[in-house]
Amino acid sequence: MGFRINTPLLATDVIIRLWEEDKFKGIVLIERKYPPVGLSLPGGFVEIGETVEEAAIREMKEETGLDVKLSKLLGVYSDPDRDPRAHVVSVVWIGDAQGEPKAGSDAKKVRVFKLEEIPLDELVFDHKRILLDFMRL
Repeated sequence: MGFRINTPLLATDVIIRLWEEDKFKGIVLIERKYPPVGLSLPGGFVEIGETVEEAAIREMKEETGLDVKLSKLLGVYSDPDRDPRAHVVSVVWIGDAQGEPKAGSDAKKVRVFKLEEIPLDELVFDHKRILLDFMRL
């Protein structure tokens, strides 16, 4: 008999700080192909058999083409209404990368924003709250 439990889905998102050598270029956001459409942090669901860290690194590569080094855990966001599709809990990381991001997977476009230029009202899910928490560090 299998172990069955009804729990929220587990996802991971990463605030990617993009660098060129020692120069900070900005934060990487994706324009989503699928609903909810808008701007978001790159991220996705943790698959069976992988760690949250592995999922974060995999999702960053799939959506942005970047090899991201995770540097810090920002927090866990678990508001049942944060994702209109389902109750999703996201483990949110801060990571660093160099290179030129390229859209892949469910990212329609990838864009780099200086912190003061992020269009906060275009963000989906609770990513506005997440980025505001990040900027308050």
